[in-house]
Amino acid sequence: MELVQRDLREGILRLTLNNPASRNSLSSTMMGALAGGLAEAANDPEIRVIVIAAIGSAFSSGHDLKEITSHRRDSDGGRAFFTRLMEQCASLMRSVVDHDRPVIAEVQGIASAAGCQLVSSCDLAVASETASFCTPGVNIGLFCSTPMVALSRNVARKHAMGMLLTGDVIAADEALRIGLVNRVVPPNRLSEEADELARQVASKSAAIVKLGKHAFYHQLDMPIAQAYAYASDVMIENLMLADAEEGIGAFLDKRQPNWQDR
Repeated sequence: MELVQRDLREGILRLTLNNPASRNSLSSTMMGALAGGLAEAANDPEIRVIVIAAIGSAFSSGHDLKEITSHRRDSDGGRAFFTRLMEQCASLMRSVVDHDRPVIAEVQGIASAAGCQLVSSCDLAVASETASFCTPGVNIGLFCSTPMVALSRNVARKHAMGMLLTGDVIAADEALRIGLVNRVVPPNRLSEEADELARQVASKSAAIVKLGKHAFYHQLDMPIAQAYAYASDVMIENLMLADAEEGIGAFLDKRQPNWQDR
């Protein structure tokens, strides 16, 4: 079985988690397959936007607890495996954030724990009205510390702490209200809406989008004076690009730009 299905159309790569029997849990194998798909996309100039979707009732239930439990029988009680697993998870989430292409989560069902972390790590998210979100580790004696990193960088502190301390499941409309997702749509329009958003982003200059995405995340934790100095340097670099000259010229000439992606 192909754990992550790959479909490329019109510059939009859809990577679909395909293990509904395990509720698309982020096992070591699943994370490896998704990371591989993202790495391949980084080297394909045809790809302009990536959509991460899933098959089944769950977007992702988070880490595979059966896999974790099986390693408690290791000679070290599982410590070495747990270390590798957390490093692999952190690397996967960073690869989403650091990717040159914008990444959109298409959420059709529940996104729990590390599954919610994956949604939080994506640049944009479109959710079905039937989707839901939670970080329920606290309910089983396992505080969602790594999902906390992505979650707390997407929603306000009180909302993040509320999810982390209670483990409560929140509905899609609440996820929209607190800023965890961008759009909530009827289930039968989910893929269409995600594609529409992806096409909108794909229509921009790939060079400008890449520059802007990296700049956005880089400046987030800077003091404001440093952030403005950094952003000013980025803006100057941006102005020197061919696509900036073309875009401004097209605007002044009242025509559509012809991007060269440089």
